[in-house]
Amino acid sequence: MLRWLLGGGREPQGLAEKSSVQTIGEEQIQNPYTELLVLKGHQDIVRFLVQIDDCRFASAGDDGIIFLWNAQTGEKIIELHGHTHKITAIAPFSSSDASEDKNHFILTASADRTVIVWDCTSGKQVQKVSCFHSTVKCLTVLQRLDVWLSGGSDLCVWNRKLDLLCKTSHLTDAGVSALVELPKNCVAAAVGKELSELIASNDVSEGWNVLEVKRLVDHQDNILSLVNVNDLTFVTGSHVGELIVWDALDWTKQASECNFWDSCVHPDVQPEIKLSQSPNETSIQHLTSDEECVFAAIGKGIYVYNLQMKRVIACQRTAHDSSVLHIEKLPNRQLISCSEDGSVRIWELREKQQLPAEPVPTGFFNMWGFGRSNKQTNQAAKKMQESTPMYFLELVGDLIGHSSAVQMFLYFGELGLATCSADHLIILWKDGERESRLRSLTLFEKLAQNGDVQLKF
Repeated sequence: MLRWLLGGGREPQGLAEKSSVQTIGEEQIQNPYTELLVLKGHQDIVRFLVQIDDCRFASAGDDGIIFLWNAQTGEKIIELHGHTHKITAIAPFSSSDASEDKNHFILTASADRTVIVWDCTSGKQVQKVSCFHSTVKCLTVLQRLDVWLSGGSDLCVWNRKLDLLCKTSHLTDAGVSALVELPKNCVAAAVGKELSELIASNDVSEGWNVLEVKRLVDHQDNILSLVNVNDLTFVTGSHVGELIVWDALDWTKQASECNFWDSCVHPDVQPEIKLSQSPNETSIQHLTSDEECVFAAIGKGIYVYNLQMKRVIACQRTAHDSSVLHIEKLPNRQLISCSEDGSVRIWELREKQQLPAEPVPTGFFNMWGFGRSNKQTNQAAKKMQESTPMYFLELVGDLIGHSSAVQMFLYFGELGLATCSADHLIILWKDGERESRLRSLTLFEKLAQNGDVQLKF
């Protein structure tokens, strides 16, 4: 583990220069992450990070090894060996018995066609399943039913002891690539470009079963991302840039957006003329949301789609030099994005200062009523300006530390930010001012214990 103190905007040797994207100077006043810890251990691409509790997280990737880390200190807690190929999915869960202290576990699936349940305290394998006919691509824990689902060529329902409760294999050849839990024991499954509504039920006489209630084919290409907004809404995104907002109760389409390249252009900005886009430029790689907006990583850009307005309210078309792989919303109207270009960037959603409407013309023509239509037009335009706030994304931080594609990240609040990369590294980004205060406090406490200084509170 290495600790670095970061100077403003300085790049490690070997990183390519930024081009054609928004840049920020050395004085990144709103960027608190001025220290970093480099965590080493993985021998291949690190693709997954999952939070276990308030101060622990797990990492996994193509070396088939799972590491548990302390988010405060960067200490490696446990190293888990059991898979022989790369990890393809990971999911944390905890014991549901409220009478006991919570026990934390993680599920891992691998290209070796196995799934393992790990105890995060002891580091031991609780159970291992090796009955899969193909690789498991996704794992989802249904806390309300106390079961978990695995998706691949089959969709399987398991209990906590890894007993197979039921399996459905009548899905298409594409297999299940993503799952999201919805209300009323319902699950949305992405199967190629189709979206399946599945209901898990436990009948006293017949036992567990998974029923496909509905199959929708509204997308034109493979669904890459699913996000549950709330109990009423979920959103899907496809390889060709289609975003669809769904009603989670009756599965009707509430809104859709597929022209991101044009939809975020403000009235005072000329649209960019682009004859064609490659799939990588329009692919929706990741979605996240809050109650008001969906935040989408599309091609090299990031987009903010307002659910009530049903339109894009802010965007950065070229937020990074390469495809954006992950995006998350932080407190204080901030976003974080990471990319194949090796960078991690912090953005702030700000309201645009609107220019006052042009004054109604006066003079000779207005005297004779010729200005009346202009007056009505101006009033309508002014009303539209006042009722439709405009936003933009301002770059407030640029975290340069990885030398290859950053796959994803975890936000730990005051403990900082964890990122993982194809360079085999995990980096813990720390608030420099907070870390300095903690070191000073620790030093004073040691001096006080030795009697060298008297603390006054």
